[in-house]
Amino acid sequence: MIRVAINGYGNLGRGVERAIAKNEDMDLVVIFTRRDPATLTTAGAPVAHLDDMPNWADKVDVCLNCGGSATDLSAQTPAATAYFDVVDSFDTHARIPEHFAAVDAAAREAGHLAVISAGWDPGLFSMLRVLGEAVLPDGASTTFWGPGVSQGHSDALRRIDGVADAKQYTRPVPATVEAVKAGEPVELTARTMHTRDCYVVAEPGADRSRIEAEIKAMPHYFADYDTTVTFVSAEELASRHAGIPHGGQVIRRGETSDGVAATIGFDLALGSNPEFTGSVLVAVARAVVAMAGRGERGARTVFDLTLADLSARSAEDLRAHYL
Repeated sequence: MIRVAINGYGNLGRGVERAIAKNEDMDLVVIFTRRDPATLTTAGAPVAHLDDMPNWADKVDVCLNCGGSATDLSAQTPAATAYFDVVDSFDTHARIPEHFAAVDAAAREAGHLAVISAGWDPGLFSMLRVLGEAVLPDGASTTFWGPGVSQGHSDALRRIDGVADAKQYTRPVPATVEAVKAGEPVELTARTMHTRDCYVVAEPGADRSRIEAEIKAMPHYFADYDTTVTFVSAEELASRHAGIPHGGQVIRRGETSDGVAATIGFDLALGSNPEFTGSVLVAVARAVVAMAGRGERGARTVFDLTLADLSARSAEDLRAHYL
């Protein structure tokens, strides 16, 4: 059994907990939290404070870091790497190189292995973009996200002073999607490809104009998009925006010879973004344990993983039934 720890028990942490329960080779041995452990109710796993991590170093095979990318994972992942092999879902695309460098340094110093940015984008979509380009080098890849709730962007909203709660929906621009599928020329920019809808619960007395301006000016998240901010009550957010659906698609169009077109597509439609992301993290955790067992150390990404390491099935079973 692979002994797994969850670091952070928000939406993603609970998604990982559910995913572990569906994998017979996984055992959730502890959940780490920065809150008072006595305040958490889990599905049965013990809860420990972050400060207790050193006491679990020899009881955990892999730790899944489930904080937010905006402010948590840049510190959380290097810190946990001091004690465990780790996985995270860091999803601020523009900052991945610096995050990788920081985690790589921490992992090599501690003699551990870390896989960063392992969700569905970055993660599965990243793999499909590379695969599409490898197979169709004469072409172009386009990624659309949504419609759905972005956990990272919603978390970034909630970190703004004066915001009590918030949900952010990413929506593809329909005309742009259809143009890409048809192979028609179209301008592809952040603004022409997606819109962002923010539903915000403001704290009593908060300056709503300042909150809206801060949201629309936030780099990496909202500044480059047509962003709509709608202030709602806590009751409306809870009743009309309770779920966390998401999805998206990667489209690779190219030519195998002059005038002979080919298209590769990969679609996701997710009833629960954190539960699916948690499922990806659990599969990657299996790969981390296999790779660490072969002596690998330092930071890695999904580009360094094999399908055999991700799968719970034996190599013989894969060859016989999946090849």
